[in-house]
Amino acid sequence: MSKPLMAKATAVWLVDNTTLSFKQIGDFCGLHELEVQGIADGDVAAGVKGYDPVASHQLDPEEIRKGEASPTYKLRLKHNPAAEGEEKRRGPRYTPLSKRQDRPNAILWLVKFHPELPDAAIAKLVGTTKPTIASIRERTHWNIQNMQPIDPVALGLCRQTELDAAVQKAAKKAAANGEVMTDDERRKLVSTETSLSMSDEPRLPSSMAGLENFSLTRDEPKEAEPDLDADSFFNLPDRDEDDDENGGR
Repeated sequence: MSKPLMAKATAVWLVDNTTLSFKQIGDFCGLHELEVQGIADGDVAAGVKGYDPVASHQLDPEEIRKGEASPTYKLRLKHNPAAEGEEKRRGPRYTPLSKRQDRPNAILWLVKFHPELPDAAIAKLVGTTKPTIASIRERTHWNIQNMQPIDPVALGLCRQTELDAAVQKAAKKAAANGEVMTDDERRKLVSTETSLSMSDEPRLPSSMAGLENFSLTRDEPKEAEPDLDADSFFNLPDRDEDDDENGGR
């Protein structure tokens, strides 16, 4: 399916200037419905300037009117040779400098909520390296105490459709190999909408890291108490023979 030029910017414009449903905009721009909802809520594509598909001759105004009149109507993209092959990406994913500091948080989110994803899939989604993923997975990263899991879709590092495809592929591979997810892993799987509404996890200040098991009280060994019986309280000590002799005089 052909996609419009600057698909995310086009979705921003459609959200701001039309009453089309999230699904209609997502189908037209090649985005997930939740990703379009994130754009409307301001969680996704923050700061992205809308791109008018009508002015760029990618969409007829009549198509917008038809879509607004019927929620089931699918918008049709006008043929644009310049848009052909835009969805095909060659080489590693490029991450803008402004978002590179958010990659560790995205990796932590993927490791926590999608443990079935292999390192290669995570590296492809957020554009990172396997050693970085391994350090976060093993919690040996230098900044692990200050990290918080954040959805990579909300950060704009990948699309919801790409994340869903990677999760489905990993699940199919695990099923083919006869692997079964544990109950703890299954409970960790949450949707994007749920993860965005979750509160941050409580963390110790970095200055107190490593003191989780420290205690101010010291357990001192207790001396063993002697065994006492009732008779010991009433028995008097035996008198020496010398005392008997002196007492007899």
